[in-house]
Formats: sequence, structure tokens, C-alpha cells
Amino acid sequence: MKVVLIQGENKLTLTEKTLPKETFDYNEDILIKKKQIKEGDFEIAVWAVDTSLAGFGSGNAVIARGKYTLDTIAPKITVQTSTHNLNQGGCALVVYNVNEDPVKTGVEVGEDFFPGFKQVDGSYAALFAMPYYTEVQDFNPVLIAEDAAANKRKSTFWFHANGRKYRHDNINISDRFLNSKMPQFESDFPGVPSQVELFLKVNRELRVKNRAELHRIAKETAPNFLFKDSFLRLPNAANRAGFGDRRSYFHNGKEIDKQTHLGIDLASIRNAPVPAANDGRVVLAASDFGIYGNAVIIDHGMGLQTLYSHLSQMDVAPGDMVARGQIIGKTGATGMAGGDHLHYGVICSGIPVNPVEWWDGTWIKNNITSKLK
Repeated sequence: MKVVLIQGENKLTLTEKTLPKETFDYNEDILIKKKQIKEGDFEIAVWAVDTSLAGFGSGNAVIARGKYTLDTIAPKITVQTSTHNLNQGGCALVVYNVNEDPVKTGVEVGEDFFPGFKQVDGSYAALFAMPYYTEVQDFNPVLIAEDAAANKRKSTFWFHANGRKYRHDNINISDRFLNSKMPQFESDFPGVPSQVELFLKVNRELRVKNRAELHRIAKETAPNFLFKDSFLRLPNAANRAGFGDRRSYFHNGKEIDKQTHLGIDLASIRNAPVPAANDGRVVLAASDFGIYGNAVIIDHGMGLQTLYSHLSQMDVAPGDMVARGQIIGKTGATGMAGGDHLHYGVICSGIPVNPVEWWDGTWIKNNITSKLK
């Protein structure tokens, strides 16, 4: 038995042994030293010869060959964009080059990952967020690129981050609200003894489950932006709650929970027509999406998605391509809504971000679309 490393014109015998008769299985770990091999393609060839008298006593021989590549050098990242200004709860776009095709690339922000997408000119673009729960002093976005050999490169880039103070709101949970809303969630949490405890289960555990679903759905995204203009707002609607509002929930005067509101609540008339905020593809149209009730999610590419929830009616289905301003449903009070309104959210690779930025055409041009030209 002989094992040979072949690289170009060079052949190196790694091991050669005569094994005892009746040997059918043989295992050996072979260490290839750095000085014995170079970066790039190589082959491993294994010869095995038996003890028969075939071939005038030379035995039966078989050769097995395998092709491999040695790669110990991490990909090289070159950042193309120079300005990355973010607000807490907001987004930015970074454009960069990688000198080889990575199996994974994008921006890491703590434990959150925002994938990069290859563009038609060969560069990569990653839409990333400064999550609402990240303080300025803790925000350190890092570009990463990992190749097929698991070599990983990290690269910092210039950014400026602005903190934000969020509004606080007290929400009274009445028995009337509990009586009207909690029965729909009893099958999700069977055996919960009281409606207040059921409310807490929904407000905590189901909310977490729904947000995990947003991360899963975020992977169903186009590799390029599908939108062109600023994002539309529900017409003639008043803001009933803002993005990032810190909410304290009270029942009979006692505080029972705290949560963060991760969208903007818009209310106009009952069952108001809801337009698609921008061009995109419907990736969710669910009649029971947990706390969100009847909900639609539209993908606008590169991890950017919009959420329309508490709807009374849905006029689209998953896979539909929709145009900016197309009516996709009507406002309602499904899910955990206390009254008829639209909970409108913008999602960046599963992380809720502030919709206000995306209503501003100048902000989109300066921070997003101009970087791709």
C-alpha cells in the first residue's frame, strides 16, 4: 500500500507499507507538513496491490485518486462606500468587493447578521441596521467574508451612529379587552388558568415566536432591491403609536408587563384600504400570524421587507408581485389590536427598524440608492 501526494510535477510519497496477509481494513492518519505542500490544487493517490500471482506474480493493483484544494488564506475585503450614518433603530448600506466567491458574507452586529448580496458589477452590498436595542457605545458593525475552506476575514469600516431616546407609554388592559381578545389564543396555550396569565403568555412567548418567524421569512428575499421610490404611508392616517415606544401594561392599576412597540400604528377610517408601500413580492399572507392577526409581508429585496398587520381583509397571496400603491387589504382589529388600525413595520433581515426613514425619499437617495450607482 502506498499513498502519494501529487502537486504539479512534484510527487511525494507520504507512506508506503507492506501489510500482513489477510488485511482487509487499514486506517492511518497522515500529517502533511507545510513545507511539503503549496497553496492550490493537489491530488492524493493511493496504490493497493494484493499477493496474487496475477501479472507474472506482481499481483492485482488498483489506484484511487482524489482531487483537493489547499486554501489557508482568508478572502480579502475592500470597502467601496465611505459614509455610513445610522440612527438607533435605523439602516445603512455598505458596498464592498471580495477577491473570491464567499460562501458567507455580510455585516455582523453583535449576534445579528445582515447578509451581503452580489451585484451585477461583481461587488457586494449589505443592508444592515443599528438595532433598536443597541446603544451607541456597543454598536460595532463588522464586515465578514468566509470561503469554502472556512477561512474567515473580518473588516471594520467607517460609520457614525446616533443614539435615540424612545417614548414611554402606559397601556391599560381592561377586562373587556381580555374577554374579547384572549379566547382566540386559548389553543396556543391550553390550560392557562386566567385571562391575565394568558395575556402574559401571548404578550411574551407568542411575541417572541412571531419575531423568530420574521427572521425566517427574511431569508425569502431577492438579491437586489425591487423598489425605486420612497415608501408610501397609509393615506390620511394619524400616528397612534410610534416605533420603539417602551410600553408598560397595567391591569386594575397594577403593572403586569413591559414590551417594545416595533412598528407604527396608523389609523384613519374603519376598514381603510391599505396600499403596498412599494414594489415587491408577497412572502406572507397569513390569516393567523399570532399577535399580528391577519398579516401581509412584502419583500423589497436584500433583506428589506414591510409588514402590514391586524388586517380585516387580505387581497394578495404569497408569490404575488405587487406595485407601489396597489391595495393589498383593509385595516382591522385582528390579533392583539384593541381597535381598527394598521400596524405597519419595516424589517431589515429580521430586525424591525424605524419606518420613518423609508418614508423619506431624500434619506433613501442619500443613504441607500445612490451607493449602488
